[in-house]
Amino acid sequence: MRIAWAFTGAGHLLLESVEALEKIVSKHEVTIMLSRAGEEVLKMYGLYERVINVTGGYYRELAMEKDQEFSFPITGRLSMGRYDLLVVSPTTSNTISKIVHGIADTLVTNAVAQAGKGAVKTLIVPVDMESGDVETVLPSKLELENCKECQPCEAAASCPSGAIIPGTEINLLKCLGCGDCQQACPFNAVSGGKIITIHMRQLDVENTHKLIHLEEVIVLRSPEQVLNHI
Repeated sequence: MRIAWAFTGAGHLLLESVEALEKIVSKHEVTIMLSRAGEEVLKMYGLYERVINVTGGYYRELAMEKDQEFSFPITGRLSMGRYDLLVVSPTTSNTISKIVHGIADTLVTNAVAQAGKGAVKTLIVPVDMESGDVETVLPSKLELENCKECQPCEAAASCPSGAIIPGTEINLLKCLGCGDCQQACPFNAVSGGKIITIHMRQLDVENTHKLIHLEEVIVLRSPEQVLNHI
């Protein structure tokens, strides 16, 4: 099969999405589409290189929103039916809101719109499925209660991208998710993979439920379910 897989800026279900992607690339042609937020978040969670490593070749490209400008030319392939499937996983509530209201002003939302025009089935894995609380994993975080404000800061010295502001915070837009800072700090002041509980907004849940009324769109609960459609 020829598949387009789009990443948005969600951290929830991100690792599971990358793992599902890695299972299909050896047997299928997969084009990766990254929104600007998707690129940033993959780097924060240390997963960007894993995604890069499965690309290479025609119909196995890495299409980044910042390179596609405002016309998103690569999505024209979807309107022409050149893909068998479009996967959007994980999908932020912002992306879903735009999709259900017919807004196509990003690489990913435009891809979904063009897939509909080309009668290409779209599988969407939302992060906001049901009302209530859900556990999710954070990227690297500076735990100030453990920080001793050492001079010099060993965690900051170990960071290859200069993302750590000692005694203050981690600049996640610079963070590569490598984990070097966690190993370097002798006081465990940098955490990674911390689990927190977040509350699903009813508005976002309602928008997710509206997806089922869109033509050629199938809503899935997990990235693993994508494999059942390939």
